[in-house]
Amino acid sequence: MEGTTWAGRTWRFLRATPCATLLAVQLLGVLLYPSLDESSGRSDAAGRTALGLFGVAVLFLAVLAVRRTPALTWISGLLGIPLLALTLLEGLQPGNPSVVTWSAVLHMVFYFYTAYALIRYMFNDEHVTTDELFATGAAFTVLAWGFAYLYSVVQTVWPMSFNAYANPDAPRTWFELLFLSFTTLTSTGLSDVTPVMPHARSFVMIEQVLGLMYVAFIVARLVGLQMHSLRRRS
Repeated sequence: MEGTTWAGRTWRFLRATPCATLLAVQLLGVLLYPSLDESSGRSDAAGRTALGLFGVAVLFLAVLAVRRTPALTWISGLLGIPLLALTLLEGLQPGNPSVVTWSAVLHMVFYFYTAYALIRYMFNDEHVTTDELFATGAAFTVLAWGFAYLYSVVQTVWPMSFNAYANPDAPRTWFELLFLSFTTLTSTGLSDVTPVMPHARSFVMIEQVLGLMYVAFIVARLVGLQMHSLRRRS
């Protein structure tokens, strides 16, 4: 009975705050990827399978979050079905360039559309809910994931687009590209991974501009609405 009650409470929380759950799972992924990614020296099937299953969980939560938004849910579902297959196939065939490339392309489109849906969700009304506040962080991390996959595609089309102090002649791992994406989007500039090819630099500059616009437009608007709501209550 307790297990059923706990499961029911967990499911109700998941349904009520899908953006909070998505944000928490993605931040958990930031902590888990170093132990499962190839950059840690681990390339066994168990690690790849764990990464694949984690990616499936993130996709499920992203679709669940989009269902709360005014965006078209069927688009997320349409993208999610082939992504599910490619994510699992990538875990089984990590050395297949076609699978890796198409997986990165579809992941990129899916995450960018999810970010668009979450931003529409935050701009949909004049009242800020708890889940909309969590959507601020979720949309930010989703954007970072989307650009990381974009950099992965850029690296495939234009080899050696990114350089790093560690193994400068080797292609960058996905976790290194995710680190670059986070440092670029937050404008901290702490990454040792640098774009060296023209197309790579172009996409990095676009992410820098979007990071500034995100804080200037989206975060500022939500903070303003929240302060207005608090003043009305008082």
